[in-house]
Amino acid sequence: MADYTILVPPSRRYRRKLIVVGLAIIVVAVAVGAFVVGRHTDASGPAAKKAGAAATPTTAVAPLTVASTTPAPGATDVPSNQVVTVNLSAPVTIGTGTPTFSPPVPGTWERSGRASLVFEATAPFIPTSTETLTIPDGAAGPTSTHGAVLAAPVTVTFTVAQASTERLQQLLAEAGYLPLTFTATGSLPPNGAATAQPGTFAWRWTTLPPDLTSLWTEGSENVITKAAVMTFENQNGLTVDGLAGQAVWTALLAAVAGGKTDTVPYDYVLVSKQLPETLTLYENGVPAMAGVPVNTGAPGADTVDGTYPVFEHVTSSRMQGTNPDGSTYDDPDVPWASYFNGGDALHGFVRATYGSPQSNGCVEMPVATAALVWPLTPIGTLVTVVGPPS
Repeated sequence: MADYTILVPPSRRYRRKLIVVGLAIIVVAVAVGAFVVGRHTDASGPAAKKAGAAATPTTAVAPLTVASTTPAPGATDVPSNQVVTVNLSAPVTIGTGTPTFSPPVPGTWERSGRASLVFEATAPFIPTSTETLTIPDGAAGPTSTHGAVLAAPVTVTFTVAQASTERLQQLLAEAGYLPLTFTATGSLPPNGAATAQPGTFAWRWTTLPPDLTSLWTEGSENVITKAAVMTFENQNGLTVDGLAGQAVWTALLAAVAGGKTDTVPYDYVLVSKQLPETLTLYENGVPAMAGVPVNTGAPGADTVDGTYPVFEHVTSSRMQGTNPDGSTYDDPDVPWASYFNGGDALHGFVRATYGSPQSNGCVEMPVATAALVWPLTPIGTLVTVVGPPS
């Protein structure tokens, strides 16, 4: 068999060498690159630590602060239906750490936007009260989305405005302490119980005398409203002064919310100084005692005309003073006394006759009659004295 020699053209041999050389260069480059990368990614080397520190710097979290509140600290005349807002320096989350009120007010806190908390009240702030809002620090308080908390608690104190006389009258009427009813139109918002509502008043009885009905003015302070407050105070164990302060508003709002009403009849006393002098007592609009003979103040000690609420109610009283002629008197046990104007009272007193000016300013009646009148004239009962001076 013949031998054959295959001849490769020089140009093809040259190209094969170039391919081999090129592959060698690539292998070396990859090895060098791996070596370099290995040195720079070695966690044990100082260069690696330096590079790692520069790539992931530590950023301090700014502490959370209260930017502002509504109401502002020290605010006065804040409406009872005020929406309370706490604005913070960073976005916050809602958790168990929410602000509190003292005195407490029912409601819930909600997040508004990203960095504000808003209180949704389900009852009004009590008129004339001073509220303290406390925003707690640490884990008990609000937390930012980055985990920051207040470094110290923040307190905000504000004073709630007096509610309107209109609303006071509406509540007193709803609870039965006025000789009028109130019918509201529309519904109340959850925090609007101390805010005047649209509606109408009407007299409970059409038989009341104009001596009483003429004293009423809707939305304005008057003796009928004051007497109703005194009656409410007396029945609820409060200081009787006829003023609607924090204690009265707290109790009155609770009474109306709970459906608690006055169960005592509405009584009214009309004293006439026209001769013969008489007393008429109205119970729930009807004269329960009419034409009762009484004595009013003698000349120089006239019983002053006007309408006054009973402010003291005792079964007996010691009465001392000076008569118009300059002599003095000291009666240690005057029975069945209902004081209505300074030292003037409805009470029993033994006289030979009744129906003319004989007293030192009080309204005197037979003791047996006074015993019947007294239970019907508790604190808050209105007494009108009218007629020509003696």
